Amino acid sequence: MGFSVGVVGAGQLARMMIGPATELGIDISVFAEADGMSAAMAASMVGDLGDASALRRFANGVDVVTFDHEHVPLEVLHELANSGIKLHPAPEALLFAQDKLAMRARLGELALPMPSWARVDSAAELTAFIEDHGGQAVAKTPRGGYDGKGVRVVSRGEDVASWFDHGPVLAEELVRYTRELSQVLARRPSGEIALWPVVESIQQGGVCAEVIAPAPRASRRLQVEAESIATAIAENLGVTGVLAVELFETADDRLLVNELAMRPHNSGHWTIDGSLTSQFEQHLRAVLDLPLGSTAPRDRWSVMVNVLGGPASGTVPDRYPVAMAGYPDVKFHEYGKASRPGRKVGHVTVGGEDLDDVVARARAASMALTD
Repeated sequence: MGFSVGVVGAGQLARMMIGPATELGIDISVFAEADGMSAAMAASMVGDLGDASALRRFANGVDVVTFDHEHVPLEVLHELANSGIKLHPAPEALLFAQDKLAMRARLGELALPMPSWARVDSAAELTAFIEDHGGQAVAKTPRGGYDGKGVRVVSRGEDVASWFDHGPVLAEELVRYTRELSQVLARRPSGEIALWPVVESIQQGGVCAEVIAPAPRASRRLQVEAESIATAIAENLGVTGVLAVELFETADDRLLVNELAMRPHNSGHWTIDGSLTSQFEQHLRAVLDLPLGSTAPRDRWSVMVNVLGGPASGTVPDRYPVAMAGYPDVKFHEYGKASRPGRKVGHVTVGGEDLDDVVARARAASMALTD
């Protein structure tokens, strides 16, 4: 008996599934949106994500289909599911990763903690929300935004007036948080859940720059609350595979749900080298409904630093001779992407006993790939 998984989307997340799939003897194939993408080495088909017939041909050759991102049209996913193709996560769950308004409404039904929010259909309605929430708010496009795109702090509705040409906007209170956290778990269709430690994520220009695992100064109460929130979301939304719940920690010791991702997530990349089971191996186990692996950390501290932008000339691997010689205990990961300001082109991971030392080495190793 063998297993096969098809991944829709050929970005770096699909690329990082290839190694664990190979180690487990799982046949993995990728549906790419274009030639030359990060996971091109496993691409068996290139096509339009809105082409249901092409996706059906791709899916017919695998046991289960999963995703590198949340941007496949929902109507296409329903068409595939209705034709008997096994999708994990299912369209009914992916709705809440694709549509932030639907996500907020569902989390409200579950009485889970989150910022004050509203659907606004005009600049005037957004201005009224802003006035009711201290003179500033966060405006988000309900669909399509990521890594800071489609998110803006506004002081008047006119700041994003053009957004309303495409439909309603999500308005949220501007949370004065002390730090951002992330709780990552995996859930298989039969219900088993495995959680990694809650981590701290540090943003740079709206993009995750660093992750510290476990989150420093995280009380047992905070850990239990983060796990409880993520578990409730996974179970009530029917999530299968990896789920990342991005959280705000506030000055008054509250946790608020910020965003959801129903796939491996940047805040879980540290698990490749820092956990007994990486999020990518776990995702494959989960979508195939195989028993989940241990999430125990390998080191007291693991720090992941993204390589943002890349070198001004050449490629990340061009920097390996010097970087690897200078940092032999660092794990280097490269995504097969051309350099571009702010773009995630790779990451480094360091583990150890002294957090300050681990952070310093990870940052220096990342810089060695860009300077």
